[in-house]
Amino acid sequence: MLEQYDAALESWIEESVNNSDDDALFACGYLQGHIAVVLAELEVEAEQDLAALDQKILTCLALADKELNADDYALVEAAWQQLRQRIVAQAA
Repeated sequence: MLEQYDAALESWIEESVNNSDDDALFACGYLQGHIAVVLAELEVEAEQDLAALDQKILTCLALADKELNADDYALVEAAWQQLRQRIVAQAA
């Protein structure tokens, strides 16, 4: 599972770098850092399914909500939804 998450992340980042504006690039970079931490945490846990990933990302988004202003948080949250859709599509 983790390989699929990582592959989805890498393709999403590549697409974002090539086709996005500054706001989307900010959200991509911010989210990339959190996802790297989450994937490292999942490596040592028994549960590595999408539900486990979602739970950990929700924790990260709660932190982001405190760190970021409302506009930036909305960008990061939307970026996660885009990436999540890619993960689901690649897993299908």
